[in-house]
Amino acid sequence: MIGLDLQVRPAQPADHQALSSLIFFETHAHRHLDWRAPLEWLGSPDFWVAEGNGRALAALACPADPPGAAWIRLFIHSGTIPARLAWTQLWETAKYALANRERLEVGIIAQQPWIRSLLHDSAFELSQTIVLLEWLGRPALLPEIPAGLRLRAMSETDLPAVAGVDASAFVPFWRVSLDSVRRAFALSTHATVIESDTGLLAYQLSTGHPFGTHLARLAVRKEAQRQRLGTALVADLIRHTRQRGLARVSVNTQSDNRASLALYQEMGFRRTGEEFPVYRYSVT
Repeated sequence: MIGLDLQVRPAQPADHQALSSLIFFETHAHRHLDWRAPLEWLGSPDFWVAEGNGRALAALACPADPPGAAWIRLFIHSGTIPARLAWTQLWETAKYALANRERLEVGIIAQQPWIRSLLHDSAFELSQTIVLLEWLGRPALLPEIPAGLRLRAMSETDLPAVAGVDASAFVPFWRVSLDSVRRAFALSTHATVIESDTGLLAYQLSTGHPFGTHLARLAVRKEAQRQRLGTALVADLIRHTRQRGLARVSVNTQSDNRASLALYQEMGFRRTGEEFPVYRYSVT
């Protein structure tokens, strides 16, 4: 094991190659489920590197996007240093920097067990879990919507309004920024909206894979909820998936989101048994 004198500094675009090597070769790497690859955040605030003997040995990225929520998008360390040392030095630096700017929530979806003890020791609190559901060719409802509303394909000009629907539907911790909406739209295979004469009321963005479709994002404006608009969007997505000759649709949602779980279960989705804990830390 090399010497343990680590120096923490802001990450720079010039660190790309060194961090790429860490991500590729090291087994202990946390990467957020994101519309950006982790290294696309290089140059953003709150991306930190820990160096030892002139080498990048660990990194932590937790940029606030959207404002008020900073997800830990990357934590990686070399096997030549202990995980706890790398985490402690990087997290203490990041926490201090975040606390000097604004009140926000830091979140992490802890997909791998090894990181959970580090989070617990740093006073992160388990808040909920992400659960995975799948629809496997079961009967589904027709995409019916109330009179006067229209379901149509999403266009690029819709994206600012889509971000507005998202902000209305979710608390800040779970919102996505306009930048994320743009990236999601660029990667989507099926994206639709429901609108009235006054504007957008709901949307969904989905991505494709060899076995079917993944419903990546679904939101209904707060004042338009309880009109079964989400049901109509999911039914249309299922119809689209069937037209592609596929019979599987997957989706993730929070374990405590009762409305979302009820919608998917009504549509014939069933839990797969996969769950990932969500930890949160309030920076004040």
